[in-house]
Amino acid sequence: LIMHKDLFQKMCCPFDKHDLDLKIFLEDDDNNILEGLLTCKHCERYFPIIYSIPIMTPDEYRQKQLEEPILQRWGLRADHQSGSFILDQGSRKILEHHS
Repeated sequence: LIMHKDLFQKMCCPFDKHDLDLKIFLEDDDNNILEGLLTCKHCERYFPIIYSIPIMTPDEYRQKQLEEPILQRWGLRADHQSGSFILDQGSRKILEHHS
């Protein structure tokens, strides 16, 4: 599965089925998204796109410490107080201003 802008239009949050927002950090000449972040405004979860693969697995199969370096490279941080995969308040504000 290669993440393309057209595929994004068909995706929804796997937890609550709401629409997702997309922030692209790196794409190729064919509009394939190589790095990006999907976020759900309803449940506030984030789903990184790494090597063109959206990471949308359940929380119990994800590890924040493995995702933290890529978030930091994008200037974002996870909320470590939350048991879910949500961004900290500052990161959510950054994404809102750059959408």
